[in-house]
Amino acid sequence: MFNTLIFDADGVLVNSMPFHADAWIQTFSEVGIDVIRQDIYDIEGSNFVGIIELIFKKAGRDADPELIEKLRVRKRELFFKYEKATAFEGMYDFLNEKKDKYNLAVVSGSDRPIIDKMFNKLYPDIFDLLISGADVAHGKPHPEPYLKAVEYFGVDKEKCLVIENAPLGVESAKNASLYCVAVSTHVNPKGLEKADKVFNNHSELLEFLKQLV
Repeated sequence: MFNTLIFDADGVLVNSMPFHADAWIQTFSEVGIDVIRQDIYDIEGSNFVGIIELIFKKAGRDADPELIEKLRVRKRELFFKYEKATAFEGMYDFLNEKKDKYNLAVVSGSDRPIIDKMFNKLYPDIFDLLISGADVAHGKPHPEPYLKAVEYFGVDKEKCLVIENAPLGVESAKNASLYCVAVSTHVNPKGLEKADKVFNNHSELLEFLKQLV
């Protein structure tokens, strides 16, 4: 029986990935690297350092810490310009109803100001813990982000359920030895096959969550 639900943010709770992707596309274009939305979706879950390093590696380039910080600030600026994120239908109502029955956490690779703004707006007073990409030394697929949430609540891993939508996020949860389900939001279900269960859409995910006892 699970007593702790740990959610990824973008693509699971918040329909925000297109805005993240567009912000990254413009950010990288300004330093001469062309990417498309799917390039970002495929590495979703990693924090900003991981995303920048992966994209630069693919382009055959290196990014020093000063450039990484510059790109992080620029991407955040553009995200706030583009952002029109909404909560996925039914998720707020479910969580508002269940918030006294579960420990609830968000483990995201997104920057802290972005997470705080989105969740203050879309999920006020719901979550006990918000972990951003800046709160860990190692982003997903490293297990640290999810282990940090488990440690915070002081619960057994068997009591924790992770809800993801990205391959690197699923890998992070499984590297932490946690039960993980995934919803196919922007990634082909085959890319999520390391999850214990994969749902085609949020309706299927919500039905599963509502049936938890």
